[in-house]
Amino acid sequence: MEGFYDWFILQSAPLQALIAGMFTWGMTALGSGLVFFFNSSNRKVLDCALGFTGGVMIAASFWSLLSPAIEYVELQNELGHSTMPTYLPPAIGFFLGACFLFILDKIIPHLHLFAKREDAEGITTNWRKTILLVLAIVLHNIPEGLAVGVAFGALANPELLGMDGHSVFTIGSAIALAIGIGIQNFPEGFSVSMPVRRMGKSKWKSWQWGQLSAIVEPVFAVIGALIVMTILPLLPYALAFAAGAMIFIVVEEVIPESQSGGNTDLATMGLIAGFIVMMTLDVGLG
Repeated sequence: MEGFYDWFILQSAPLQALIAGMFTWGMTALGSGLVFFFNSSNRKVLDCALGFTGGVMIAASFWSLLSPAIEYVELQNELGHSTMPTYLPPAIGFFLGACFLFILDKIIPHLHLFAKREDAEGITTNWRKTILLVLAIVLHNIPEGLAVGVAFGALANPELLGMDGHSVFTIGSAIALAIGIGIQNFPEGFSVSMPVRRMGKSKWKSWQWGQLSAIVEPVFAVIGALIVMTILPLLPYALAFAAGAMIFIVVEEVIPESQSGGNTDLATMGLIAGFIVMMTLDVGLG
């Protein structure tokens, strides 16, 4: 039975990453669907939800990505497969992940949720405000998709399936990561569909735009899984890369947006709640 489980994990990691990415996308679509039931949104609720999103992403970056990356390097050193300093691969991957999102942030035209059209960032364009809003959330979702994919792709490494009693990455922790990101995607979908609705779009169109913002997650989930499976030595770098990308988004966009409406205490407590939820999921399932 154990041999079959190992074989199943090895063969199905990209499929599992795709399913997990579809789940997180589905949660965004579900949250976006709230536009059919509400005609307006409360800024306090949105700020709290954004804070929650930031908390989940911060906790996931450490518990689900950086910690396993560090443990993996430690294990390789103990077994004599590597002599690299334990901190080096995670540090390099983390830095490259932040640089990757920094470059995308400068290139991709996008508009923060509560900003004016003239405050759009990235390459100058005459695209509509609706598209720019969606692209802003797409930037959030790229590292989330990568994180989910890398988590499931890591399971395809035979060395992680039980070596000397160690288990660096488990199916439970990968599932916990997908659930945590899915949970925070729910309010994120609503935070896109409602502003689009206020622009005069129909509820159906608003839902379409809201769910579209997460379509990149299953795509990048599969990409992340395939990269890790194809080049296994990249595993600690890839885990930390996803973490660095997520932390960049949290500091650059999520926290500033959640604090910009004057509801700083609510946004902060939302962040605390999101961190606790993600930490509990990872520790409990992982």
